[in-house]
Amino acid sequence: MLRQAKEARTLKQNLLLASSTAFVSGVTNVAGMVAFLAFTSNITGHVANLAKHVVEQNWNEIIVFVIWLLLFFMGAFMSNFIVKSLEHKSRYRAHSTPIIIEIILLLFVAIYGHNFYRETQIEREMVIGVIIFSMGLQNSLVSTISGGLIKSTHLTGLFTDLGGDVSEWLHPNVAKTEVTRNKIYIRLTVLGFYFFGGIMGGYFFNLFDFAIFYFIPLILLTILYYDLSPVALHKISRLFWAAKN
Repeated sequence: MLRQAKEARTLKQNLLLASSTAFVSGVTNVAGMVAFLAFTSNITGHVANLAKHVVEQNWNEIIVFVIWLLLFFMGAFMSNFIVKSLEHKSRYRAHSTPIIIEIILLLFVAIYGHNFYRETQIEREMVIGVIIFSMGLQNSLVSTISGGLIKSTHLTGLFTDLGGDVSEWLHPNVAKTEVTRNKIYIRLTVLGFYFFGGIMGGYFFNLFDFAIFYFIPLILLTILYYDLSPVALHKISRLFWAAKN
C-alpha cells in the first residue's frame, strides 16, 4: 500500500489504502463528535463556525477555531514535507513516517483521554487539536500517495468527484473506460468504509469511552505491516537457506 508511487499503483492497492484510512477517519470523526461535540476529521464545519464567531465577535472562540484550522494545515504541510524529504532514500520510509506520527498522536489521545481527561474546556480544545493535526497528516499523505485520487477524511469533495465519474460512466457520448470504473469503485469504497467506521466509532465509544482510540492505531499498524511482511518473509527465508547451506 505504501511502496508504490501513484503511477504504478494497482486497483487493489488503492482499494486497500482507501478502505483502511477511510475507516480510521470515520471512527475518529464520530468518536470525536460523541466525546467533544466537534468534527475532528475535517474542517468544513469549523470554517462555518469561525465565520459565525467572527460575526458575533467571540474572540476566544475565533482564536480556537483559527488554531484548529492551522493545525490541519500544518499536519498536511508536515506530511508532504516529510514525503518529499525522504522519498529519494526510501519511498516506504517516506510514506510510513507520517503514519507513525499519526499513531503516536492517537495513542496520546487514548492514554490522556482514558486516564487524565477531566472534561475541562482547555483539555477539550487541546485534544481536538491533536486529532485534527493527525487527520491533516493522514489526508495529505493518502492524497499524495494516490495522486489526489483518495481523500479519506471528508466526503464533500468525494461526492462531487463521484457525481462527475458516474455521469461520465452513464453518458451516451462518453466511452466507458477502466479508469473511470476504478475511480467509482475507489470512491464508493471510501464512502462505505467511512460510514461503517462512523457507526463503529459511535457504538464502541459508548461502550469503551476513550479506550477506542487504542484500537485506531492498530488499523494504522496493519497498513505498515502490509508492506513490511513480504520483505520480512524474504529476509527470513534468505537467512534460513543461508544457515541451511
